[in-house]
Amino acid sequence: MKHYKFKIKLNTSLRCSVCHIYKKKIIKILQDYRQYVCINCLIKIFFLYKIYFHFNSFKKERKDTKLFFTPKNIKYYLDKYIVGQEEAKKIISVSIYNHYKRLLLHEKKIEINKSNILIIGNTGTGKTLFAKSLSRFLNLPLAIVDATSLTEAGYVGDDVESILAILLQKANYDLNLAEKGIIFIDEIDKISKKNISNPSITRDVSGEGVQQALLKILEGSHVNISTQIGRKHPEKQIVSINTKNILFLSGGTFAGLEQIIYNRLNVYKIGFKNKRPTKNKYIFNNFKSEDLITFGLIPELIGRFPIICHLHNLTKKEYKQILFSPKNSILKQYKNMFQFDKMDFLLTTNAINSIIKKAMKLNLGARGLYYICEKIFNIYTFYLEGFKHKTIQITKKVINQMI
Repeated sequence: MKHYKFKIKLNTSLRCSVCHIYKKKIIKILQDYRQYVCINCLIKIFFLYKIYFHFNSFKKERKDTKLFFTPKNIKYYLDKYIVGQEEAKKIISVSIYNHYKRLLLHEKKIEINKSNILIIGNTGTGKTLFAKSLSRFLNLPLAIVDATSLTEAGYVGDDVESILAILLQKANYDLNLAEKGIIFIDEIDKISKKNISNPSITRDVSGEGVQQALLKILEGSHVNISTQIGRKHPEKQIVSINTKNILFLSGGTFAGLEQIIYNRLNVYKIGFKNKRPTKNKYIFNNFKSEDLITFGLIPELIGRFPIICHLHNLTKKEYKQILFSPKNSILKQYKNMFQFDKMDFLLTTNAINSIIKKAMKLNLGARGLYYICEKIFNIYTFYLEGFKHKTIQITKKVINQMI
């Protein structure tokens, strides 16, 4: 290795290579090349290098030992996109934070069990929106799959391993990134065991068979999958993916679960004078995992989801907030689409109340609002060229005529 010598020259004819000014005190750096630096520039370079080295070492140390977000940061981000569901937001924010602490401790060879999440709620309450918002916040690949299309291996339909192939595709075939991704299994209640009271002789390939096949993936193991989505073929490329660090979120409406809780609590009493109890929105406070077993899920699958949260039905106030408050609210989306055509619209207070009332009657949650708004604005979009004014006023009378 060649050693370079540093010499101080007092020749005034030499010029600094940094500031390009003739100086008395010039240091020759690298004897083989004619490069000179004055004392002032050398001091500046030294301090800049020291600051840069200190900042990088601090940044690296922080990245290795501490997360850049907290449960409050996650909840604050979720508040921008999801209206209400405060209790569910807190539960999911803490579980996501603990999941990433688990990933960091895993690098230090400290084993902590994985905490998958099961979300129970009616349609339009925000189950899928939770998964999408978390994926956006964590900047990780997200695979959303429908459990209704899954069947046991060897039968017509998608194998359970195909959900990992979808995640790998979402990660642009980056295996390391896919092994830290998120999988959201929607409609998981549709794979419940069929004919619980009267079991059939035929094999339940889309119910209990799928539940049994999911156990291995949810727990965490090395699974051989094809890089292409579809049926298995000997010529397809096989990749081994480790599901130990993949976070699984599952959601379902679980229609009839409320009735199971009522029956377990013996709410319905025998007698002529006993009236049928009204629906109680706090009934899920008495929820137990055994209710899911009665519904049709096997105990082994429930054990893979240690965190279970329930999403309540939306109130009238929350319907109104969904129209205006979120970052990508419904009316903001239509505003942007109308501005593309250099148009705008105004909704009266009575018109907004009418939209909310009609959406609540549909009992579809936020999807009901999309259905009503799509019906209204589609007609206006079709006749945009015929409007003389750039601002359209939508009243309650107009909405009642359209819907």
